[in-house]
Amino acid sequence: MGVKTMLPSYELGFYALAVTCAVVYSGSGIFEASRDSVNRKAFRDGIKPGWHYFGRKMDVADFEWVMWFTSFRNVIIFALSGHVLFGKICSMTVPQHRAVVYMLYGVFAVLGSMGLVYLMIILSHCFVLYSVALAKQKWLCYVAGLCCLASFKVEPFSSWQSGFVTGAFDLQDVLFYGGSSFTIMRCMSFALESTERKEGIYSIFDLLKYNFYLPFFFFGPVMTFDQFHAQVSTQELRRKDDEMRNIRVHALFHVGAIIAVDIFFHFFYILTLPSDLKFMNRLSDWSLAGLAYSNLVYDWVKAAVMFGVINTIARLDHLDPPQPPKCITMLYVFAETHFDRGINDWLCKYVYDHIGENHDNIMKELVATIATFAITTLWLGPCEIVYIWSVFNCFGLNFELWVQKFFQLEPFAKLEAKMSAAMSRRIRAVFGAANFWAIVLYNILALNSLEFALLVTKRLLLTGFPVSTLSIWFVTYCGVQLIKERERILAIEEEKCDKAKVE
Repeated sequence: MGVKTMLPSYELGFYALAVTCAVVYSGSGIFEASRDSVNRKAFRDGIKPGWHYFGRKMDVADFEWVMWFTSFRNVIIFALSGHVLFGKICSMTVPQHRAVVYMLYGVFAVLGSMGLVYLMIILSHCFVLYSVALAKQKWLCYVAGLCCLASFKVEPFSSWQSGFVTGAFDLQDVLFYGGSSFTIMRCMSFALESTERKEGIYSIFDLLKYNFYLPFFFFGPVMTFDQFHAQVSTQELRRKDDEMRNIRVHALFHVGAIIAVDIFFHFFYILTLPSDLKFMNRLSDWSLAGLAYSNLVYDWVKAAVMFGVINTIARLDHLDPPQPPKCITMLYVFAETHFDRGINDWLCKYVYDHIGENHDNIMKELVATIATFAITTLWLGPCEIVYIWSVFNCFGLNFELWVQKFFQLEPFAKLEAKMSAAMSRRIRAVFGAANFWAIVLYNILALNSLEFALLVTKRLLLTGFPVSTLSIWFVTYCGVQLIKERERILAIEEEKCDKAKVE
């Protein structure tokens, strides 16, 4: 049935009320648990002094978030401010050479922050993959690229390369592996795009300009080479209507998100609480469910803030970077679940869509998802928890297609055809609600821990059955209906825009 199917307004109002009450009830449980556990010995490392005047301590269990706003804050501001300054001067004076200026600034920034040896390691991988690209063989590009990526993710090759970088500071490991991993993905994109070029090959300077664009270098996102090359080669730099206004609005939004997260961490210890499973057993099923869901929402916010700041810089440079990830609250299908849209675009273009084609054939879809998650496992760093996460998410993606094919069989297709569009939407939302929690449970494996994921699963499906299981499922169903309503409104607005363009 179509996405434009409407439901009565009073029904949607009831759904919104149910979701609101459930969120408030679950949130109150997490707040009380945070307040009661602040002085527990098990939480001393995760909770540090915060707002003394409010009598609140702060959850500092997330290393990345703390790193950005303590040891890395000044580095980010200084490096990106310099990039924006030089980029602006260049775009005003010699726009045809702005890519070269970006490259030189990026090279010197990497040299100054990580040293000459690290720069030489990165350059050596760039030259290796450029040499492979000369052969114009896709399979060779994949093999060489994945071997280079494995050299940064698999022991003993990883330690061997990092051992060349002398000296030590708080961010050395983060910058080393971040810059190295994203470099390999960019080099592979360059090599694969070069094989598609009919005449000749892109130059080594095109690769270096692409790789050493500083805003993307250490933390991404990955922008495929064809898009970057086309955008950075444009000499006529013109802003769209209200583009600067939108950039300022997005920048203010990300500042607001940072402040909101800081406030949130002083009252809800969602990252530290799951570390004490004994304490977790005291919480209600609703609080546990809310805690699992909150972990995913927070990780989305963190990704949105990081990529949002970087994307703002890129837009100032007249680029159109990959969009931030879609909020987990708006998801109920595995195909849209990703926290890094750049990597997702890369995987879809070169692996998932390339093998799976239109994603309608069960066997091709299976091969495509296995290949995609195999590369994702290597990208994240092979270990037990990543293996488990990959297997479950690969299964979830394929299971969606299996269920879809099953219900397309004649008996079910005829039955749905006899239903009203609204009833079909309601039935589909029931399955969407189950899928929503599958996404949550599968992904807290990687974002939190296997033990916490097992505890939540046991409480929601076994010890909490049937009251907690069915009530949480019903509230999730209400949420999925609200998501579908938003999708319906967006689809209508998009159709109106398309008609306006045609006219």
